[in-house]
Amino acid sequence: MPPPERPSGLYEQVSSRWFRTFAPRLPRVDQGDPPAALRPFETVRIARSAGREHLAGTWFPARTTHLLESADHDGGETGLERAARGAVLLLPPWLQWGRSYFHRRGRLEALRRAGYHALTIDFPGRGGSGPPSGFFDRDAADALAGLALLAPGLPQHVWGVSAGGYWAHIALSRLHGLAGAMFEDVAPHLLEWADRVAPSSRLAHAAFRRLFPAADAFLDLRRHAPWLGVVRAAYVSGERDEGVPSGDTNELASLAGAAARIVPDAGHLDAIKRAPETVISTALETFAAAEEA
Repeated sequence: MPPPERPSGLYEQVSSRWFRTFAPRLPRVDQGDPPAALRPFETVRIARSAGREHLAGTWFPARTTHLLESADHDGGETGLERAARGAVLLLPPWLQWGRSYFHRRGRLEALRRAGYHALTIDFPGRGGSGPPSGFFDRDAADALAGLALLAPGLPQHVWGVSAGGYWAHIALSRLHGLAGAMFEDVAPHLLEWADRVAPSSRLAHAAFRRLFPAADAFLDLRRHAPWLGVVRAAYVSGERDEGVPSGDTNELASLAGAAARIVPDAGHLDAIKRAPETVISTALETFAAAEEA
């Protein structure tokens, strides 16, 4: 089956407002600057479609190295600067820290050492981004468009964590030409995840499914995963993640024709803490394979 069609304009606005009403409430936190160890970086504004307010982001250019070429006439060495090999959009989980979530755990450092530019963003309603308008896959698509403007001509990748990876799925099922995708701790359906971790809201979720069946279908990643517009994809989750059972991760990976890795004894957002080398190497290997394909 093709991916489900986007709900009509008014239907999407109403259903997305209902959806957000029962989403976890988060305080709006000032992101602050990245730590000095992540310099150089630049705060950027990413345009949103249909005239909506901008997305706030941080641009981290790749840390290029100098490759030695030959000795010059004075006996010294000359060098060529290694060009960036690609650019990666990092989409954060639904946490109060927004894009600053990526200031720790080594993802940015590893990407830049490998020769990648990186862009982090705040989803609407977080950090410096404007207010929400519709489902957040629109903003993931806008951020990818912004990445292409910042790094024209380079392979484009996306690395989404939890909610960030969730909305990326829907955006990617409608886009083509991207290289690689890395997904951490992504549930096939946010309402299913919420039923497990917040059972007190199950009645509200059941009402959403009954009132907005087209939106419920649109939010089911099982219907988007087979249509991801990327060359290679990979999934990682924790063995003890109550909201995202390993069977769900394996199912999405199978539908997407992608690899899956389950980190033993890890809970939600815990795989990067318990096995950072596994998570980061999975992403880098996926991106490299996509570029070589």
